[in-house]
Amino acid sequence: MSRKLPAFLRRLAREASRFARARGGATAVEFALIAPPFLATLIAILEVTIFLFGQMALQDAASQAARYFLTGQAQNNNWSAQTVVNKVCPAVLFNCNNVFIVVQNYSSFASANTAAPAMYNSSGQAFIQPNYTYDPGTPGEIMVVQLVYAWPVVLGPLGFNLGNLPNGAVEMMGVSAFRVEPYSG
Repeated sequence: MSRKLPAFLRRLAREASRFARARGGATAVEFALIAPPFLATLIAILEVTIFLFGQMALQDAASQAARYFLTGQAQNNNWSAQTVVNKVCPAVLFNCNNVFIVVQNYSSFASANTAAPAMYNSSGQAFIQPNYTYDPGTPGEIMVVQLVYAWPVVLGPLGFNLGNLPNGAVEMMGVSAFRVEPYSG
């Protein structure tokens, strides 16, 4: 047995040396190690980019809605909340049935509240959209117009998730604060 051990060790050393020199399949192994984090990062970048593009479109729609109130068009034509949403909603990006408007009046800019309105009750289960305020205001009043949308989020690999709502969506909001111009009613 003592004679067989050195021969076995030499053969084992030759096999280990040959294994160390072998390069076939190294690219596949390296790709397998690098691909998951690379794809996860790429998907996360795309998700955030699309979210930010949607946020910009919703802010633009909120500014457009604010102009309707600022100039008295919404008040003079007795537009409902849904009418205003239908006029400003960028339907390419959003399901316009799920875009909600909050219109509130304030006595001063200091008292104006621009915080995101709650989309769900305290237990996180019931959607509370019907409780949103819609008060078109009169000339000279300070107003805050908010468009609110639950942006659906696709869960990314490795646990990346933008969602902060119970259904995995994220609350997106466009807001505009202004003083209503004098208009003839």
